[in-house]
Amino acid sequence: MERRSFLKNAGIAGVLAAGSAPAIIHAQQNLRWRLASSFPKSLETLFGGAETFAKNVTEATGGKFTVSVHAAGELVPAFGVVDAIQQDTIECAHTAPYYFFGKDEAFALDCAIPFGMNSRQQTAWMYEGNGLKLMREFYANYNIINFPMGNSGAQMGGWYRKEIKSLADVNGLKMRIGGFGGRVLAKLGAVPQNIPAAEIYQSLEKGTVDAAEWIGPYDDLKLGLHKVAKNYYYPAWWEGSTQFSVLINTKAFNGLSNEYKSIVRQAASDAHVKVQATYDGRNPTALKQLIAEGAKLSRLPKEVMDAAFKASREVYAELNDKNPNWKKIYADYSRFEADAYQWEGIAEGSYDQYMSAQKL
Repeated sequence: MERRSFLKNAGIAGVLAAGSAPAIIHAQQNLRWRLASSFPKSLETLFGGAETFAKNVTEATGGKFTVSVHAAGELVPAFGVVDAIQQDTIECAHTAPYYFFGKDEAFALDCAIPFGMNSRQQTAWMYEGNGLKLMREFYANYNIINFPMGNSGAQMGGWYRKEIKSLADVNGLKMRIGGFGGRVLAKLGAVPQNIPAAEIYQSLEKGTVDAAEWIGPYDDLKLGLHKVAKNYYYPAWWEGSTQFSVLINTKAFNGLSNEYKSIVRQAASDAHVKVQATYDGRNPTALKQLIAEGAKLSRLPKEVMDAAFKASREVYAELNDKNPNWKKIYADYSRFEADAYQWEGIAEGSYDQYMSAQKL
């Protein structure tokens, strides 16, 4: 993307008022931020979101403001980015906020919760609803300001060594799954396992786990999970969408000029769209390849879905009783979600259902 094109599309008021880019370039001295990703370079769609963000910032400022992007483990561990931002070790990070639900379950509302919003609804809640406002009030406790930066869309329900025909097949199931999904699954009698991506294939192959979920066709194909567990189920009721965020040290962000703040906002927004577009563009072809190579595609039984939905509500009721941050944000989240699905069932849902049934 050319620098002038990005500035024009971003609609930066300072540029338009000055009539040219130098007003931004000279608005602030040269500076460099370090961005720690929670993802490895091999996941180029997710890691690429941070690279897109950095590229846009650099180009829009004529190289006066640069962001160096570091893969998980290079600067800090994948799950250490929040602590690093709080401690001023790094200026920003690109991550999936639900990784940090152990600090406070409210982190997950900036990412994904079981039977939560889909990607468009999540974005609408953040920008048109109270999502961004409420999450920033929460993040202020951690010296962080957040911007949405990518979404996987609805994920797949994982790979299983044996078929799932009823709720009884879930009881005792050892499954690689993390976060809230694991909490809900445990209520159904399953045994959630938290295993890094690099160890999923081996764990399935050896039978250490009976099933494993990752992201979706494009990323799943890379791990080769279909070679050791043929049964591919959908949908991931624990991740109807997964929003990723760039988390920025509040002091670092507030130290920027208004022009640079605007560039950061627009760079994150551009990366947000790019990540989801990449998944939407690549998943269809990857799914075809998985099926051609022997994957057996099946829908999770309604009995399982219904039991998981009920269990998720039990988890949320428990959190309302013990976590005031969760209770405050989830009250608004759930109201927005209810209205959004009523509307979507009328327009988008019915249209998509019809079109999916056609022989295109």
